[in-house]
Amino acid sequence: MARINLLDTRTTSFGDLIGNGKIYRVPPFQRDYSWNQENWEDLWQDILVLHSNSDSSHYMGALVLQSSSASDKEFTIIDGQQRLATLSIIAIAVIEKIQKLIEREEQKKSNQERQEILKRTYLSDRDPRSLRYSSKVLLNENNNDFYQSNLINLRKPLNIRSLSKSNELLWRAFQYFSDSLEELKDVVQSGERLAEFLTDIIAQRLLFIQINVEDELNAYTVFETLNARGIELSSTDLLKNYLFSLFQGPDDLQEAQRQWKRIINTVQMEKFPEFLRYYLSLKQTRVRRERLFKAVRESVEDGQQAFELLDQLENYSSLFIALSNPHDEFWRDISASRPYIRELELFRVKQAYPTLFAAYKRFSPENFTRLLKLVCVLSFRYTVVSSLNPNELETLYNKVAILITNGEINNPKQVFDNLRSVYVSDEKFSQDFSLLTISTKGQKKKLVRYILCRLEADASHIDVNEDSFSIEHILPESPTDDWRQNFTDAQIEEMVYRIGNLTPLEPHLNRQIGNELYPNKREVYQQSVYKLTQNILAEEWTPDALATRQQRLAQRAAHIWRSDFPL
Repeated sequence: MARINLLDTRTTSFGDLIGNGKIYRVPPFQRDYSWNQENWEDLWQDILVLHSNSDSSHYMGALVLQSSSASDKEFTIIDGQQRLATLSIIAIAVIEKIQKLIEREEQKKSNQERQEILKRTYLSDRDPRSLRYSSKVLLNENNNDFYQSNLINLRKPLNIRSLSKSNELLWRAFQYFSDSLEELKDVVQSGERLAEFLTDIIAQRLLFIQINVEDELNAYTVFETLNARGIELSSTDLLKNYLFSLFQGPDDLQEAQRQWKRIINTVQMEKFPEFLRYYLSLKQTRVRRERLFKAVRESVEDGQQAFELLDQLENYSSLFIALSNPHDEFWRDISASRPYIRELELFRVKQAYPTLFAAYKRFSPENFTRLLKLVCVLSFRYTVVSSLNPNELETLYNKVAILITNGEINNPKQVFDNLRSVYVSDEKFSQDFSLLTISTKGQKKKLVRYILCRLEADASHIDVNEDSFSIEHILPESPTDDWRQNFTDAQIEEMVYRIGNLTPLEPHLNRQIGNELYPNKREVYQQSVYKLTQNILAEEWTPDALATRQQRLAQRAAHIWRSDFPL
């Protein structure tokens, strides 16, 4: 593991951070304030627990700061800006309540002194020129003006509807905590108790793990090491800040911001690291999540290279999203690909994305569709049925992606030649399918429908709608005692979701037979239009009968899910 150069790591409180004369800056291009009422409510409930229990404290998570090379009094907030901004807003709300007491002439002089001390402690001193207060926490370029001009100076915006979404959230946060304080009748009616609430609970009993790092690269390593909520978003912000720092003029910067916004709107922030890893895998081997930032730093060193990267990411962003959605308009011109995209989604297969990225740009639409089919067949055999280790798949798909990118592979047959080692043989596939068990509950139910649909289509040579039938459990999920003449409790638990125990059946027939015994079910099966169901003719339904049926289905499956290319 790469060595992390930490200046220090300590437990600290909001009061220790803010009350020490230091300034904390959010990078100019860090994401905007985004906490909403759910976040505010969660935090307020934690604060109320502290308010009712004087001996407790609450852990707020890790706060990652980067020291300034110019001053030991200034820090960049790499991770934690949402929490620091929100705690500062609570401090502003407390100070506003004291202002209300002053306006009502309640202990006016004492409350004026309290207010002044709290402002200097948590919001910084007045500017001697403008006589306005400026925050010790400086937000990003989209939020800071509103934060300084309106919130810290307790100025209600003239038109709330005209605010940007993030500034509206800042104002709503202030209103939420202001209203919440009003409900604390024992606190809000006294300047002394308001000050105590802020200095004791908010400032001292909300704790952080403060991590100081030397540079962005170490900050990224920290993100990948910590098991913290929000890690994906923070690491994406860090990468964005690095790219934006490479642009020299305002025009280039604005264009990069517009391009970044288009990419994120398509991919979504939380999926961006995954997307970036697949893209980098077009040219690099074994791209690990923890090396994403370093990989970009090593290959992108100036504004031109940053633009080239953004161009490529924008080009691939629509494909990345479309690969998990068969209904995406992206597939309008190659509609033959849609069934295979649906299978990739169903199998939850993403290891092949780098290969598909590369092939989409270099293969004809027909060959790209053939490749999709190959990937689906390989995935069904390897992952769904044989449950083999996906790591080997990822390594091979990475290798194939690079070969396609370099022009050394030009068609699906060559792809298959490089993937032969992970193509499960018919013998092993049939053996594994003969024992295949898949629950018909939750998301797995769709997979069972798909398998039965393909098996039925092969038996009857008619396309079958997956939503047209019910899944019939020959041995019922809740069998009566009569069923236990042929099955032990252990066998029932093991076999009820075996593929050999499942068959398609018309919904009205399925309701008709319910949990009846097998002889009654078998008569009804003959009324079904589905060949798989009509062919259930065993005299008794026993573990041996189930196993025999599943072996026959496995033989059928071996030629349904088969590569088009000779072995």
